[in-house]
Amino acid sequence: MPIFIDRRLNPKDKSLGNRQRFLKRAREELKRSIRDKIRTGRIADVDSEHTVSMPARGTAEPSFTDAKDSGRRQHILPGNKHFAPGDRVPKPGQGGGGSSPGKTVSEDDFRFVLSREEVLDLFFEDLELPDMVKLNLKEILAFKPRRAGFAATGSPTNINVGRTMRNSHGRRIALRRPKQEELDAIAKEVAILEAEPQSAAARQRIATLQEELERLERRRKRIAFVDPVDIRFNRFDARPVPNANAVMFCLMDVSGSMGEREKDLAKRFFVLLHLFLKRRYDRTEIVFIRHTHEAQEVDEETFFYNTQSGGTVVSTALEEMRRIIEERYPSNEWNIYAAQASDGDNFATDSERCIALMDGQIMRLCQYFAYVEIIDERETHIFGATENGTSLWRAYSAVNLKWPNFQMSRIATAADIYPVFRQLFARQPVVQKSA
Repeated sequence: MPIFIDRRLNPKDKSLGNRQRFLKRAREELKRSIRDKIRTGRIADVDSEHTVSMPARGTAEPSFTDAKDSGRRQHILPGNKHFAPGDRVPKPGQGGGGSSPGKTVSEDDFRFVLSREEVLDLFFEDLELPDMVKLNLKEILAFKPRRAGFAATGSPTNINVGRTMRNSHGRRIALRRPKQEELDAIAKEVAILEAEPQSAAARQRIATLQEELERLERRRKRIAFVDPVDIRFNRFDARPVPNANAVMFCLMDVSGSMGEREKDLAKRFFVLLHLFLKRRYDRTEIVFIRHTHEAQEVDEETFFYNTQSGGTVVSTALEEMRRIIEERYPSNEWNIYAAQASDGDNFATDSERCIALMDGQIMRLCQYFAYVEIIDERETHIFGATENGTSLWRAYSAVNLKWPNFQMSRIATAADIYPVFRQLFARQPVVQKSA
């Protein structure tokens, strides 16, 4: 006797559907829990599985109940001295329902394990690169449904009438379904014979024709004009289509004024940005630029892990960015973005040079430029709510007043990274242009 065992993880996708419905229902609670965990942990932990605690009240299925403040109802409650309507009866083994310590009735939280993909989807759900408008033949990978033949199942709106009728016609020919013309010809002949004087041969011929007519009508009814096996639907496949070019420039200050704490916070910010781009924009190019008193383009490994120190000339990073744009990323074809992290320490004369570069060229080329300044925790109460600050901060404040596609913020602790990141890359509302 054969024994069949179904070891599929999601037989017929039933458990997968239940999981997705639960995620949809508990999305806000899951997002809040994930943000709290990341805010108190390491940014690199975003790219991993997470176990999230959900309150027991959040795991119940939706249900319909009677409204207690409407309608007419009659009921009888047994009299007792211990309970009143609305009291919760303790579970077996939990003791009495008193309010003394150790006897409070409670339920354990429900622990839910989210995969890496689910964590990243929730984490970056409402974030995006602003103002991505320049379209070209290279890509951020996008998908568009395209015709891909026919299918035996599908939505009624996708029925292909031509292919369905072709299948129907072929089936009717193969099964020799009587045509209406054949039935009409026999009926006409019977009518002619009945109109003439009746003879034995004529009556026999009429009986034979009537039997043949009945047989053909029965066969015609058994063989449907359109059968479910004939129906064909247009099938569509989601195929990648070229949509837009995008490049992100990551500019990080690694000069001597950036201590280990400042460099660690800057790297955490760029790790979060890197995860965001890789998750939401699979084919966006990323250019890493490090600078001291001179700037150079480096690879990802060098950008995050190599140690370097020196003087500070911030304008060298902007000049290197401009050079790379001119060589590889023409602004009329590419959506150009930039994120810069620094402690703001810079020569006053070089800060003026930065303003000139930003106003004269960089901001005209960029869709969006985000500047993050790393400050000391002790300076938070001084600079947190004021425009005063370092030489570079004051210079960029002038740029911020002139260019709406420039944003700036400060980071003092690891807990500030995620709120600042959301502030800089929150999804922008769609602005309706007037005719």
